Amino acid sequence: MTRRHWLYVAAGVLLLVLGFGWAFRPQPALVEVAEARKGLFELTIEEDGKTRVRERYVVSAPLAGQLARVKLKPGDEVRAGSVVAQLSPLAPSMIDARTAGELSARVGASQAGLDAARANVARVEAALAQAQADLARQRKLEKEGFVAPAAGEMAALEVQLQTKALEAARFGEQGARHDLAQARAALMRAQEGASLKRPGSTWPISSPVAGRVLRVLQESEATVALGTPLLEIADPHDLEVVVDVLSTDGARIKAGAPVRIETGAGPRLAGWVRRVEPAAFTKVSALGVEEQRVNVIIDLTSPPQRWEQLGDQFRVDVQIIVFEQADAVIAPVAALFRSTGAETDAWSVFVVQGERAQRRAIKVGARGPLEAWVTDGLAPGERVVVYPSDALKDGRRVRIVRGP
Repeated sequence: MTRRHWLYVAAGVLLLVLGFGWAFRPQPALVEVAEARKGLFELTIEEDGKTRVRERYVVSAPLAGQLARVKLKPGDEVRAGSVVAQLSPLAPSMIDARTAGELSARVGASQAGLDAARANVARVEAALAQAQADLARQRKLEKEGFVAPAAGEMAALEVQLQTKALEAARFGEQGARHDLAQARAALMRAQEGASLKRPGSTWPISSPVAGRVLRVLQESEATVALGTPLLEIADPHDLEVVVDVLSTDGARIKAGAPVRIETGAGPRLAGWVRRVEPAAFTKVSALGVEEQRVNVIIDLTSPPQRWEQLGDQFRVDVQIIVFEQADAVIAPVAALFRSTGAETDAWSVFVVQGERAQRRAIKVGARGPLEAWVTDGLAPGERVVVYPSDALKDGRRVRIVRGP
């Protein structure tokens, strides 16, 4: 093999080595970056809420009766003291022919009892008159000495007995007369029920406050019991917002915390936390997990003209601001990862410098769902890698595919 042939072989081997080196050289990692910025950092709790009126009045039936059809509709305005419904006394129940016959027979029996009581009174009156005549005669004979004094005493005792008997007979007559009146009243009531006659008296039900009708709970004419809810009345412009949050989040919310409210239509509304209720409750989430949640009550501070279209039980999106820091260095939470060491666990980020990623330890003051407040280790304007993979190492070359 000549010298020239050796040169060709050496050149081919060199090209082959260079080709393998080029093919298997370390490739730059493809990364997305975001820029750290300086501004206002807010830590918020975001949940769905709903509006509700502060004071809701349920108008109920004050007594059992026949309710006339309610003419009011939801949204109608009412004044305090205005009539919102009418109650009538209940009609007597209908009876069958057998019961009607029994009632008629009862009237006849009561009439017969009254006649017997009257006859008994007449009999006792006659007996009393006879006893009084006998007593007068015994007194006269006693004065003339024809009878002993004991006979006069017996006649006087008979008069007293007949007097008491007359009182008892008259009481019996009164009782019989009362029984007859009751029997006649029962028969009359049954006859009115059979003919569906109703008394003409009504009981007006008035509104306790001025406002608007929220709901008509019983619109049609019906027989209602005592305490049956009929209408809900409230002032629809006197609204508040209630939102249930996790009890762990509720412990971080203080009264007076600012709130942003999105209605889905119109401008964003402002509010503030009036109260965090002291008792939590159990609620099952959409995933079937039991959660301890607590209600947070929010007052609207925006002008009423901006939320006049809202009503009771409207859905809203709520952001409760629990922490604020001005002039903070803010980085996306997606760029943070734990750097586990022998002594402590700290947060780290990959900062892009030139074409390489530099791993840097940072200190985090607070974290929200999307952004974190970095207190040390990062400057505004520096680019950090978001969603870093496990393959990304300190000092590795990177190529930016998305970001500033």
